[in-house]
Amino acid sequence: MASRSILARRGPAFVAVLVLALAACTSAATPAPGAAVAPTGAPTSTGAAPRSLTIDLGDDVATFDPGLQYNTASYSVYRNIFDQLLGRDANTGQIGPRIATSWKPVSQTEWEFALRKDVKFHNGDPLTAEDVKFSIDRILDPAFKSPQYQNFSTIAEVRIADPATVRIVTKSPYPVLLAQLVNLSIVPVKYTKEKGAAALNTAPIGSGPYRFVEWKKGESVSLAANGSYWRGTPYFDTVKFRAVPERATRVADLRSGTADLAATLTADDVKQLSADPKLRVPTANTEAVAHVYFNVLGKSPAAKREVREAVAAAIDPKKLIDALLGGQAAPVREMLTPVHVGYDANAPTFSYDPQKAKEALARAGLASGTTLTFLTSPSFDQRIVQAIQGQLEAVGITAKIETVDKPTYLKKIQGPEHDWGDIRYGEWSCSCLDADGVIYPLFRTGSIWSSYSNPAFDAAVDGARGTLDESKRQALYGTALRLLHDDIAAYGMWQTRAIYGARATLDWQPTVDEQLFVFDMKNKP
Repeated sequence: MASRSILARRGPAFVAVLVLALAACTSAATPAPGAAVAPTGAPTSTGAAPRSLTIDLGDDVATFDPGLQYNTASYSVYRNIFDQLLGRDANTGQIGPRIATSWKPVSQTEWEFALRKDVKFHNGDPLTAEDVKFSIDRILDPAFKSPQYQNFSTIAEVRIADPATVRIVTKSPYPVLLAQLVNLSIVPVKYTKEKGAAALNTAPIGSGPYRFVEWKKGESVSLAANGSYWRGTPYFDTVKFRAVPERATRVADLRSGTADLAATLTADDVKQLSADPKLRVPTANTEAVAHVYFNVLGKSPAAKREVREAVAAAIDPKKLIDALLGGQAAPVREMLTPVHVGYDANAPTFSYDPQKAKEALARAGLASGTTLTFLTSPSFDQRIVQAIQGQLEAVGITAKIETVDKPTYLKKIQGPEHDWGDIRYGEWSCSCLDADGVIYPLFRTGSIWSSYSNPAFDAAVDGARGTLDESKRQALYGTALRLLHDDIAAYGMWQTRAIYGARATLDWQPTVDEQLFVFDMKNKP
């Protein structure tokens, strides 16, 4: 499994990034619903019949602008349009070259990246160091309000040494820099400034393996192969990503042959699809943590610790895993998984205790039947949400489920007013395999994702992202995790398992960080 490969590689943080660095140095405005956005590309012509691919996603794209995105469907699509500064090997998880061909530490707070000189955006403009600098600078601009700000906030400055060389300076030693740069998609500065930032959402131009063709909002996104791609012409000439919220419909599309790949399936689908010789069920343990998050800072009953204690004691993750997930999930003790740097196998956890839940609710001065707003999105397995609702009901808590689409869900929880509700179900993934990308943005005071604040926690996670000594990082994350547990800021329940359905002839395997790169897909001989 990819997750095991990554887990086996965990070692001293700075040594790890330095080894990778040295190895690399020696190697090479939204349209109206239903409206179609004007095509900007066309399928490549090879003389043979075009090879097409259809992928069913659980959600529609929210934005094609990499700096404004933080939902899975958008990520799955736009990563095929734009190139990334660094990448991960799909099999080993090792960080390797993409637009950056090599890199080296100049000091503990400065890294130098050499860029490819043969890359062009889809409109013919060359990709240079200016584009890399612009892509980072806009995320760091407070006025831009990027949901990804916390991932890059340690960067102090990006310097251009020459058109093919950039230097990234951090405020302090930052052991997660390379892992975060895997998530950096490079946008064209000239095009963005000439056309306006909205153009990246209505007619995105990247340098990746696929060109944007059309977006029928709420329905589908069509892409066409970039025949001039620097890594070679993609196998599939065209790809269509369809927004199919109903899981049963995604399964039906697979069985009828109208979809080649479907994402976000459940354990209930495995047996049915595995019995069909035309289909297969690729799966992978992921770095996503299924959790219940508490609104500690809002005007909510959950602001009382006793209420949070009651909710935590009422939930039985094992029963949920056994009854609903068919064992296709691994329990965790915290808001991290074993593939994350910083995971603590001895961290304190919560225990299922209905009587304790009732007693905590009474201490909170709340009567049986107290209502909590339970925020969720259809992109999550609603059977889980409803089962948690039932477990809460059994101890005297009425969970009123509020279901909104994924983009709205993410927008609601970003506000500084903390008025998104009382509790929410989520599955958080940073695609960086490090605690810094999970508990820092979710719980650090001032983060747009955080409805929690504790100065001691802030000091621990700040310290962990500011040292290259892994033993110190591990100790600091241990402190941070204990504080989250003691404050009952969230309940990390299990490491999710990504389940896909695919044509038996489609050659592709999912990864621990859930990348959906079409360039890596082809038909089996």
